[in-house]
Amino acid sequence: MTHGASNTTPLERSPSPPIRVAVVDKSPLVRLALQQLFREDPRFELVFVTDDGQQLIAALPELRLDVAVTGWVMPRGDGRYVLEQLRAAHESLRVVVYTGVANPRVPAEVMSLGGAAFCAKTERPEHLLEVLEAVAKGRMVFPFMDVRNLLDDGLPELTERERDLLIALASGGTNAQLADQLGVSVNTVKFHLGNLYEKLDVRNRAQAVAMYLESRSHCQQD
Repeated sequence: MTHGASNTTPLERSPSPPIRVAVVDKSPLVRLALQQLFREDPRFELVFVTDDGQQLIAALPELRLDVAVTGWVMPRGDGRYVLEQLRAAHESLRVVVYTGVANPRVPAEVMSLGGAAFCAKTERPEHLLEVLEAVAKGRMVFPFMDVRNLLDDGLPELTERERDLLIALASGGTNAQLADQLGVSVNTVKFHLGNLYEKLDVRNRAQAVAMYLESRSHCQQD
């Protein structure tokens, strides 16, 4: 008795569904660049884009997201807000914080708030895609957090000019008074203030002074 050749073929593995992604960023240029990046990569499906973390939280029930990419410093609904809201609601959405903030404390804060990953905007765009794919598979991705990047007073590493400016800020002077005190122009003061606020991850001089005073208090206690 002879048997005919089998007509069966090995089962082909069906392709994985694309990773559903939302983007939250204050910059129109960043949002546009990320839309283009996701459009060109079949691993991802971009389903929501906004400049406001509050809108993301409100839309979550309808989105069926796998991963959200959010900036850290934004006028409304910033990265911290998004993570805090998700934690309060016991949501399991994986969040990647994508930011240009240079404060070395931010990755640790993102991790403590339940974020899945931290990616600096200085990285090549393809690195963000690699991070997202890893996070979608359940991994956490964070940079090495070197405590040597923090000074003894607990503040991020500042230039000598930025440190002088922070000390001068605590005395309560105007920009003109600070310029006179430091021997620079008012425009130079404004430039260094912008860099200082970004490094400290604060929005104004009151928050900068509060962080400085807190750091001095910790040093005195130690």
